Amino acid sequence: MTEQFRGAVVPPRLSGTVRVVGSGLLGASIGHALRAKGVDVVLADASPAQLRLAIDYGAGRAEHDDDRPVLVVVAVPPDVTADVIHAELDRYPDAVVTDVASVKLEPFRALQQRGVDLTRYIGSHPLAGRERGGAISARADLFVGRPWVVCRDEQTRPADLALVEALALDVGAMPLEMTPEEHDRSVALTSHVPQVVASLLAGRFTSADEDALRLAGQGVRDTTRIAASAPELWVQILGANAQPVVEILDQLAEDLRDVSDALRDPAAPGARRAVADAIRQGNEGVERLPGKHGQNRRYEQLVVMVDDTAGQLGRLFGELGELGVNVEDLRLEHSPGAQFGLAEISVAPAALHGAITGLRERGWRIAGTTND
Repeated sequence: MTEQFRGAVVPPRLSGTVRVVGSGLLGASIGHALRAKGVDVVLADASPAQLRLAIDYGAGRAEHDDDRPVLVVVAVPPDVTADVIHAELDRYPDAVVTDVASVKLEPFRALQQRGVDLTRYIGSHPLAGRERGGAISARADLFVGRPWVVCRDEQTRPADLALVEALALDVGAMPLEMTPEEHDRSVALTSHVPQVVASLLAGRFTSADEDALRLAGQGVRDTTRIAASAPELWVQILGANAQPVVEILDQLAEDLRDVSDALRDPAAPGARRAVADAIRQGNEGVERLPGKHGQNRRYEQLVVMVDDTAGQLGRLFGELGELGVNVEDLRLEHSPGAQFGLAEISVAPAALHGAITGLRERGWRIAGTTND
């Protein structure tokens, strides 16, 4: 948990007015987070209704003719990002301008081709979001603990870079420097291709039998969670980052063909090995993903059966706290028609035995064990 969300409000690193252009999920969330630290936030949006809604929710105030922002944050759809950056650089010649678009190379090249002076522009991208968009979904804690990529270049002045990094730190994010090319290749692998894969898999559900869908567990829900994202936005994102996305999709298609060919005749020599190698490679890839606090740590899981009554989940966490067990991660699953849910709790390996023993002594049912 970062400093501003521990209860005491720490003075902001930013001083002066911050102008946020675009009052959707990211723009309004930035506004909420900065205002929580006492920063003067001005909101602007091409949609008057969206703007009024964000102001009503407290994400910032309406702009004034005499506003002199020190920092402008462009939070608009990818297809108009370059246009808005250009306009804001012209309108506020003393301000540093950044953007939060999920693709960095295309707007940078578009502005270069126009001959725009980019000395005061620094592209950035917070790796945060939700399946639902708009000011109504904005949250002050959206960026807490999340990476915020900052794309400096040889023209970037240290004082300007410090402003964008201060923005990231003030909203609780972790600044990380990359070039636009490095950023776009990275998000193709970790964000854009996963969106395509999740959407394609979820698309298979449209023609599935209802009986089949009743069997859906937490695994398929985890795999397809992001498939609820807005198609209009993703058409823009994928189109702007097409080349690295296509390269990874082509490689993934080869992997799928290898597994499909092996399963056409599972008894054929080498078929089982091909399938096993694919699963094993997935194991190795998952182990490389950073976990809590950025650490590559492996945790043990215990699955607790929780009665479907008010207060039970809170009681479970309270008793884990009494046992001195730190919950590293949590997944909840509730089967249709069942009178209980399953809480899959990740704990440090050294804490597993004590957690199981202590919870059983308190009457909790642990899946995979007996209470005899």
